[in-house]
Amino acid sequence: MSGPAPGLRCAVVLCTYNGARFLPQQLESLRAQTVQPAQYVLSDDASSDDTWAMLQAFASERMAAGCEVILHRNEDNLGYVRHFEQALQRADAEVLLPCDQDDVWHPGKIARMAEVFAARPGLLMLHADARLVDGEGKPSGRGLFEVLEVTADEMQAMHEGRAFDVLLRRNIVTGAVMALRRRLLEGAFPVGDGWAHDEWLAMLAAMQGEADTLDEAWVDYRQHGGNQIGVRERSAVQKHLGIGVGRREFLRRLVGRQESLLAHLQSQGVGDERLGEVRDRLAHARLRAGLDSKGWARLRDVMAEWRTGRYARYGSGWRSVMSDWLGLD
Repeated sequence: MSGPAPGLRCAVVLCTYNGARFLPQQLESLRAQTVQPAQYVLSDDASSDDTWAMLQAFASERMAAGCEVILHRNEDNLGYVRHFEQALQRADAEVLLPCDQDDVWHPGKIARMAEVFAARPGLLMLHADARLVDGEGKPSGRGLFEVLEVTADEMQAMHEGRAFDVLLRRNIVTGAVMALRRRLLEGAFPVGDGWAHDEWLAMLAAMQGEADTLDEAWVDYRQHGGNQIGVRERSAVQKHLGIGVGRREFLRRLVGRQESLLAHLQSQGVGDERLGEVRDRLAHARLRAGLDSKGWARLRDVMAEWRTGRYARYGSGWRSVMSDWLGLD
């Protein structure tokens, strides 16, 4: 398509850093979209390779095709979270689609997401599945939701308007396959300590309005070892026991994340009910991260927490109980 389609105003927000190896394929997938966005925000985070030259050429081409383009280059490297935070705020459109430099969008991605947002005025955030591919673009045969072990119950909860319950327990949203209304950015930044921009915005969307999931895959999500954020599968034993990679460190970080979320929500005047749920989540994280008793005393502490129901709401039920009791990592 030569230029932007009429209708809902969308912006693609592409952030790059030393992405010359894979960026041409991503840019080609943007050219191939069945519906072009009204605007591109092309932002580079002080790359030292040919990335900036590629963005400049793409910007000229898209402007010639009738799209608006905001082209920006940071003098100093901000890191991916602050970079996306900055770039998203530069966009001037109703629906924003964050874009990574090393993926490949399927041709109908923009059209599909714009269609859903147009039909649902209250929708603040939408995300989708992705097809995992290797560094050469070869499909692994796995989907993102499959590797993240997204359950049927979680999918149903997202569709039924209970995204907050899902995301308070754990994040299942990846920025490469998300879109959001720009009004979600109001009061959203800075991103809380320990959070990535995509999971932060997804959580805020779930608290403020509608957030939903598409079961369809709309991106080839490249896993090449140099991803800023990728996905790692757990071993069979880890899956069985509900143990993540570096569980103890994960729990300590989770406490910090929930503390920063709570502080942000308090500063924004969020209602008592939501604050209460975040406080409850924080209390559970603190208990699990702070377990230092041994033997039967440790079991006593774990079982006391079990009786609150929080292992079921925020963890993996009995599997989290067992890993905490045994002190497994």
